[in-house]
Amino acid sequence: MKLYHGAILTCDAKNTVAKYLVEDRGRIVYVGDLKPRKYAAAELVELGEQALIPAFADSHIHFASFATFHAGLNVMEAKSNAEILQMLREHIARTQEKLVIAFGASPYSVAEGKLVSRRELDGVCPDKPLFLVKYDGHACVVNTALLNKVKQKISGLRGYHEDTGEMNQEAFFAVSDYVTNSVSPMKLVRNMQHAADYMASKGIGMIHSVSGVGFPRDLDVDLERWFAGGLDNGMQMRVYFQTMDVNKAVKRGLPRIGGCFESALDGCFGSRDAALRAPYEMSDDKGVLYYSDEQVTAFCKQANRAGLQIEMHAIGDAAFDQATRALKAALDDYPRADHRHAIIHACLPTAEGMEICRQYHILLPVQSAFINWPQEPDAYLEEILGARSARLNPLRDFADRGIVLSAGSDGPCTDPDPIQWIHRACNHSQPEQSLSLYEALRMCTYNGYYTSFDEAGRGSLEVGKIADMVILSKNPYEIDRAALNTLRVNQLLLQGKPYRKLKRNPIAHLLRGMRKAKNA
Repeated sequence: MKLYHGAILTCDAKNTVAKYLVEDRGRIVYVGDLKPRKYAAAELVELGEQALIPAFADSHIHFASFATFHAGLNVMEAKSNAEILQMLREHIARTQEKLVIAFGASPYSVAEGKLVSRRELDGVCPDKPLFLVKYDGHACVVNTALLNKVKQKISGLRGYHEDTGEMNQEAFFAVSDYVTNSVSPMKLVRNMQHAADYMASKGIGMIHSVSGVGFPRDLDVDLERWFAGGLDNGMQMRVYFQTMDVNKAVKRGLPRIGGCFESALDGCFGSRDAALRAPYEMSDDKGVLYYSDEQVTAFCKQANRAGLQIEMHAIGDAAFDQATRALKAALDDYPRADHRHAIIHACLPTAEGMEICRQYHILLPVQSAFINWPQEPDAYLEEILGARSARLNPLRDFADRGIVLSAGSDGPCTDPDPIQWIHRACNHSQPEQSLSLYEALRMCTYNGYYTSFDEAGRGSLEVGKIADMVILSKNPYEIDRAALNTLRVNQLLLQGKPYRKLKRNPIAHLLRGMRKAKNA
């Protein structure tokens, strides 16, 4: 039993800030302003200038992909392609991997203003396959050694560019499938353990993973389910199956379906294939809608009638409208009071679509990390979208309509770092679209748990709930909002105990998870 004294930011519906909290056997048994005599014998923890808040939730991450790339080479901070190539040389010299994986290349944050080419990759890695993924996770560049292994399968697909080695759209998904199939299941599980530990260091106690990227028999989905079931240290994980085949989710007993990849309705701004209602600037191109309205609506109706929670990726305004129309049609067809369907990203929403979200209680797991994103700078977005760029990620408009926002990293696209999510939500590049600190905290805590129906037991510091908590370096209410990114996570507590790293043998982890996977 422990008695915490200091700034207790409960993130409850009333924005209660208390002075004392008592945790006993993993549960919160008291929250209030008076020191409770009943718990006088409890171990006292003086927070001092620190603050106690609920554990964070990452409401949208490609967990297996993040784990794989986290174990590889991250080139996101490189300032030039020359630096990327040097980083690759050094990485290749020390790695024993037969397939080289790197992530984070952006043509918008390097001096050359373009992606590295296949021939440049051949210059540093001629002998074994090299897979360099773009920062947005929707494109890649391959070297010749990898191209030769996949060319027969992908040469006829949309987004195939043999000359540069850049792969977009279906060609990218096909290459990604090949690469993920090349990683052994045991290595993937070990990488996921390290990734979970890393996310815990950022104060994250709940992971919403979107899974399903082309493993035979959807093995990656099952691996994530088993991994989630095998967690024994209090970390929570919920798996969303990225498919439009409703039977696949039902067969596995999963209560949720959707995400990106197969359930993505469009592309992204980085590859200029997010679906728009009007063309990109100085272009006739409106991006790509992967499905017709009829296909998306049929999927939503079937999944809704099956009692599943639906999530779909939509970045451009045309895709956002398509998602809202389809979900509206599904709920008009078969009304459900507490469906918690969601549209991921919602970067360029329309007034009509937002009104549907308000009326039909559609949730938005957004990425405030996309605001002032170095890999996709505002200048680039203004160049391709013109005046529309000022309407990107309108958090204030969402909040004023009462739409429930949760926060996700979209990892590996951005780092799973809730402090940055809070900072950027409160310091929007369009100041009038900023959230209050309470709204940002609630978005990153309670609302994430609400999104996966976990709010009854977690997500806020209230009596009876599980003591999943974070100790922050300072009270965010006592620092300037422009300095919120200076906050640090000092400790993650799950079920009242300091986070314990995952050290179980991967096979034992999976065997344990197979017995409990239904909870994922």
